[in-house]
Amino acid sequence: MAALERCGATTRLVRRPSELDGIHGIVLPGGESTTMSKLAVAFEMFEPLRERLQTGLPALGTCAGMIMLADRILDPRSGQQTFGGIDITVRRNAFGRQIDSFESELDFAGDAAPLHAVFIRAPWVEDAGESVAVLARVSSGPTAGRIVAVQQEQLMATSFHPEVTHDDRIHRAFLNLV
Repeated sequence: MAALERCGATTRLVRRPSELDGIHGIVLPGGESTTMSKLAVAFEMFEPLRERLQTGLPALGTCAGMIMLADRILDPRSGQQTFGGIDITVRRNAFGRQIDSFESELDFAGDAAPLHAVFIRAPWVEDAGESVAVLARVSSGPTAGRIVAVQQEQLMATSFHPEVTHDDRIHRAFLNLV
């Protein structure tokens, strides 16, 4: 919320279906995607949010939010569901466990300046459909070439946590979609 507010957006928490009314975009944050899926069902948010996303609500998914926007998961937990919308296949915790979390500089969507990215038990994109724009890949090391930021129409997703840095390019790009 702080990153979006720094960019001039008005924000509010959305926890119940009635709170979807009047919003112009939504951020699906990091966390644990299986738990997010179960809570969305328990609070009767799953279908209303899925419907809003399918009818054009812009969304930014970060880390677990990327998993929630993916059409396919390679290694889902039993009963795990996603909202879908982005024609990608993701692998949960692809970079490893919590202890394997790391930071890296990325080339982002052709920007001249590198983007500092923080990866915490992050997924990566195994496969992206033809209509998906790849915005960033890991540039070096053993995971070089892995896709870590994508966009398909009004849906955008990152493997990393842009909200924990003071580089607001991801949030500004999202607000341009809104």
